[in-house]
Amino acid sequence: MLIGVISDTHIPERASKIPEVVFNVFSDVDMILHAGDLVSLDVLDELQKIAPTKCVQGNMDRAYGLKLQRNVSLEIEGFKIGLNHGEVYPRGDTQQLKYIAMEMGVEVLITGHTHWSFIKEVVDVLLLNPGSPTVPRLSDPSVMLLNIENKKIDAEIVKIGDPICKALTFEGKK
Repeated sequence: MLIGVISDTHIPERASKIPEVVFNVFSDVDMILHAGDLVSLDVLDELQKIAPTKCVQGNMDRAYGLKLQRNVSLEIEGFKIGLNHGEVYPRGDTQQLKYIAMEMGVEVLITGHTHWSFIKEVVDVLLLNPGSPTVPRLSDPSVMLLNIENKKIDAEIVKIGDPICKALTFEGKK
């Protein structure tokens, strides 16, 4: 299964639209996961045109009155995957994100909030953040692709307009 992962689009609050290249990157995905801060449900409508989309509420979504779930848990190809905006401080704190994963009972946690991408494994938990395609912080605009098959997750950060910049294969608990 191929999954497109996106976060922190902030449309129309900070950007006018999702960059067209994101639609190209996601053209063959089976599902899209949005880790919050859509700001407008129009973003969800646009992504749904590509593939079924699940999203969670980010801090700015609450500010704009969007009523979305705070957490979504999925089982995909034998992996328990959690989706959460990742509102921890300092932003991106892996220990706090690991606690969120433990509370959700997942081995893979997808978050946003930082506006920069990362792939980190912290004691049997894979932490993924696609960054932001529209308003990155101290990084390039980015999204992520997850290819899940044969009991493996291949996670790839895709810089918008650039080739894949980082990849990791995760096999879960050994």
